[in-house]
Amino acid sequence: MLVVLYAFLIITFIQLLFYIGIFGRFSFTKTPKATSEIPTIPISVIICAHNESENLQQFLPSFVNQKYSNYELVLINDASSDDTLEIMESFQTAHPTKIKVVDVVANEQFWRSKKYALTLGIKASTHEHLLFSDADCKPVSEHWITEMASHFTKEKSIVLGYGAYQKTSNSWLNKLIRFETLFTAIQYFSYAKIGLPYMGVGRNLAYTESLFFSSNGFSNHMHIRSGDDDLFVNKNATSQNISLSYVTDSFTLSEPKKSYKEWIHQKRRHVSTASHYKPIHKFLLALFYISQILFWILASILLITTFQWKIVLGIILFRILIQYLVIGTSAKKLNEKDLIIWAPILEMFLILIQMSIFIKNTVSKPTHW
Repeated sequence: MLVVLYAFLIITFIQLLFYIGIFGRFSFTKTPKATSEIPTIPISVIICAHNESENLQQFLPSFVNQKYSNYELVLINDASSDDTLEIMESFQTAHPTKIKVVDVVANEQFWRSKKYALTLGIKASTHEHLLFSDADCKPVSEHWITEMASHFTKEKSIVLGYGAYQKTSNSWLNKLIRFETLFTAIQYFSYAKIGLPYMGVGRNLAYTESLFFSSNGFSNHMHIRSGDDDLFVNKNATSQNISLSYVTDSFTLSEPKKSYKEWIHQKRRHVSTASHYKPIHKFLLALFYISQILFWILASILLITTFQWKIVLGIILFRILIQYLVIGTSAKKLNEKDLIIWAPILEMFLILIQMSIFIKNTVSKPTHW
């Protein structure tokens, strides 16, 4: 059992390195104040939708009513079979100078490819600076564009934002979804902070048109159904060209999945793209996940056998304390404070869910977005 204890100590050290050395870079950084200087650069806000008529009616007003002087709203109908196009055109009629509609018809070569639809939308946009969101999403503030646009400079061509999910009372699934979203944000903000940006979320992401076309857009991964956001960032983000926006006014808010089946299917798509990340990112993400699993397995073995149980229990409690500090500080920044108390339990649930997703994706790949 001595070997197990030594292995446990090594794994704990690795976990603490991640929490303090990497995740702490975001957690313990002071949140900047909302921008005081209003940017004036023209912005194209791009939203791609497939069969989203109800969400568009509910959420488009939040985009139309942004307090920004110079922006257009590019709405992409991705071969919808419902009233999505009609809803878009009705908003365009009401706001003809602000809204542009791109109707993407079914294409045999790029069948049901969001990346193809987005590419057409980007080509149709007027401005150099592009800001992306989703049809089932809304900005939490009328100053969303202002906050995201304020991070563009001559050097900064990619801006990562936070895309939160709506809170639902008395729902464990909702807590899981929001905790997974929170922890993912902690990771991609933290890795960007240490100069290793690896992903962003398409419901709150900005980059320049020139970067898109100079890097050949999505061409290198057009054959992969998902990844229009994280694979683009993974390929093009550097420590010099990326900026982070995480003041509250820059958040977006999305409707979460209502069933475990829908959420698992969504996560399967997201996880399937990770195998296409750069090697250093795959190594670090895998090392953290494996160390999570081993931490709890080895801790359980040592506690069950009562081998040096006082030392083991002390280490577990210390690791949980560090986890509370890091996740708790980040949760306060990102307005997810109600999740803090549940962090260790939610972590264990996510470990098991991620393992099941990995097994399912090994057997069969998800094929649509």
